[in-house]
Amino acid sequence: MDRVHITDVTLRDGHQSLIATRMRTEDMLPICEQMDAIGFHSLEVWGGATFDACVRFLKEDPWERLHQLKAALPNTPLQMLLRGQNLLGYRHYADDVVRAFIERSIAGGIDIIRIFDAMNDARNLRTAIETTREADAHAQGTLCYTTGPVHSAAEFVALGRELVAMGAQSIAIKDMAGLLTPSATRELVTELVDALDVPIHLHAHATSGLSELCHWQAIEAGCRHIETAISAFAGGTSHPPTESLVAALAGTEHDTGLDLVALQKIGLYFHEVRKKYQRFESEYTGVDTRVQINQVPGGMISNLANQLRDQNALDHFDAVLEEIPRVREDLGYPPLVTPTSQIVGTQAVMNVLAGERYKTITNEVKQYLTGHYGRAPGPINSVVRQQAIGNADVIDCRPADLLKPEMATLTDEIGDLARGPEDVLTFALFPEVGRQFLEQRRDGTLSPEPLNLPENTQAGCPAPVEFNVTFHGETYHIQVNGSGHHREDTRPMYVTVDGMPEEVQIETLDSIETAGNGGAERSRGASGGKKSRRATRPGDVTTSMPGTIIDVLVAEGDKVEAGQPVLVLEAMKMESEIAAPVSGTVTAVNITKGAAANPDDALIEIDGDDG
Repeated sequence: MDRVHITDVTLRDGHQSLIATRMRTEDMLPICEQMDAIGFHSLEVWGGATFDACVRFLKEDPWERLHQLKAALPNTPLQMLLRGQNLLGYRHYADDVVRAFIERSIAGGIDIIRIFDAMNDARNLRTAIETTREADAHAQGTLCYTTGPVHSAAEFVALGRELVAMGAQSIAIKDMAGLLTPSATRELVTELVDALDVPIHLHAHATSGLSELCHWQAIEAGCRHIETAISAFAGGTSHPPTESLVAALAGTEHDTGLDLVALQKIGLYFHEVRKKYQRFESEYTGVDTRVQINQVPGGMISNLANQLRDQNALDHFDAVLEEIPRVREDLGYPPLVTPTSQIVGTQAVMNVLAGERYKTITNEVKQYLTGHYGRAPGPINSVVRQQAIGNADVIDCRPADLLKPEMATLTDEIGDLARGPEDVLTFALFPEVGRQFLEQRRDGTLSPEPLNLPENTQAGCPAPVEFNVTFHGETYHIQVNGSGHHREDTRPMYVTVDGMPEEVQIETLDSIETAGNGGAERSRGASGGKKSRRATRPGDVTTSMPGTIIDVLVAEGDKVEAGQPVLVLEAMKMESEIAAPVSGTVTAVNITKGAAANPDDALIEIDGDDG
């Protein structure tokens, strides 16, 4: 029998795709014994966005999650997703950090590491592949599938050969957006099977509604390793259902040998678990055939909608989806997967909201255009390159070759907060969030975001938790889900707006400074009491999208030139410099590092030289 082997991705990509990576370890462990008995080829349980979500939202130690899952799943190989030289973060790390992270991951229980690069630049995978092999784990090379004039089956086969030559022991086709069609799947798998002497795996999201057909065609063409999610976390932007594929192959020469009844019991467990995370459900996680045109992965869709909703600009959603392919073309047709999906998506949002293409260009786009993410798959738009980086040099080496060793510096910087190398690596991947997590752990104040709103019976009258709000003629349906841990003088409130999960920062009354004009000015209690007003003057510095200020580059009294960067904003996990609109003298700085910036606020005020 020519058996097909299944990797189930419920504990990583399934909940990442459908409930914003919010499943807690406490809901994974009770079902592990049953999953371990199934006989899966492997279980994907770690990597991707799970590390970030554990630290940022769940207040769980991701390393401890790994140790617990390994203990609970002793008979099944554990698999993780790794972004090559980016690891699980959003920049390239020095080789010593990459080696340390992989070694600690394998020591913690990982058996198989799927290694990919968002640019499909094999140079960015070499260190990770070699380190995985040296640590006696399975190194799986990855082809990030995409379409366009510079992509073809022949190009993917050539990349597969290069990865195998580096030491990859299997090759995965990673169709993160659901772009594969049945005919394209058959063509690509046939050529890979003919060209390579290693197993071929198919990882294809169901976003476009074609994944089951693609899996069938892949199996017919010689693929013997497919990936699915238990039905309760399958479909839409996730993967095809495990139970369905097992049933489809039962009794054929490709029978998986897995127990359908046992799988269905697991499905019933996750069906109940998913109800617990209702507030993280999104209307953008169903079948969406537009992905065949805009190539936007499912997880990115909901992020775009959130950003636009924050600015009362959701009516621009379709325009952003139309702009994304244009930005992708300008940047040489990169696959849209972390971090290139964020780089392209954020720039598209800025282009649409500014009403002018590339009026503001993110730092990540500039880094991309100077070669710091790797080699672009196709030609770059020369006009955009000139506008973004002028005549700056473009590197042609492997980006990490320019990075000095980092582990010693990171260890010194985080100091006693780190109990071991795993904590240093957490800090390396997410400096601000990681440090906050480690501080809260030390202080015993770790508090995960709530799942449900506690009962409120103040004065015998429950607070309203579901209502409509009308702003500027637009009505929104609000449902309050819970509140989070106090952060200095603010508290986060978790709500859904027209079905979309949101986080709102509420200032305490003590932190609000009442302005002398009856409240026309708004205070920023969480940012040092700075006050801002609506931008109305030529010298007012503003942002076109909400975000967090991660650096203030000027002070009151400084002389600045028009176009000079004065602030650095982080939005959608990307950074962009905000420039002075005029030349002159800085007369007021109304925002501080770490504060939230709102569109159209006068963040900095400049008295122009022309008066």
